[in-house]
Amino acid sequence: MATANLSIPLLSLPRHHHLHLHPNLITVPTRLRLGLRTQALGHDMLGDFGARDPFPAEIASEFGEKVLGTGNTEHKILIPNLSSLSLSQLDCSPVSPLQPRMPEDDAQKLLRKVVGWRLIVGEGELKLQCLWKLRDYKCGVELINRIYKVAEAAGHFPNLHLEQPNQVRAELWTSSIGGLSMNDFIVAAKIDDIKTSDLVPRKRVWA
Repeated sequence: MATANLSIPLLSLPRHHHLHLHPNLITVPTRLRLGLRTQALGHDMLGDFGARDPFPAEIASEFGEKVLGTGNTEHKILIPNLSSLSLSQLDCSPVSPLQPRMPEDDAQKLLRKVVGWRLIVGEGELKLQCLWKLRDYKCGVELINRIYKVAEAAGHFPNLHLEQPNQVRAELWTSSIGGLSMNDFIVAAKIDDIKTSDLVPRKRVWA
């Protein structure tokens, strides 16, 4: 039978299980590992999510001497920087008319961070565009209302078009600079977070 090495308190084992004692560890059959781990974590099962006090058997094994760090090791909580945050978590900022428009190469890179959007050139300006196929015209109106609420909160509005029979088209660009800014991608990401599962056509299920 395969065995797995696990250092645990003796009292946590049911009496009918047999252990093979070694100088510095306890060997337990593999099939018992999950059950023992649950007992070791206790009833709240928080062992997977944060620190806990070591068990007596762990202290006796001097496990602290076998890991990196000591009792006075400094621990720091790192705050995510902008590059690691989702675009939808960012806020729009004022754009000066003197600010240069976003280069197309940069726009192509940011396009990977939004879903369903594409770059188009309209009236000589680079824009973001997204299309939704909805279940019916009423669902299209509802989606436009949801998009408007998100855009209003962000302070940056897309051009919205309700097209027959059941399509919504959104276009984003910053007109004051005649092209794209970071605000356009931030709002596109916020629009991506809108729930649409109740508005799109239902998939046909064949019996």
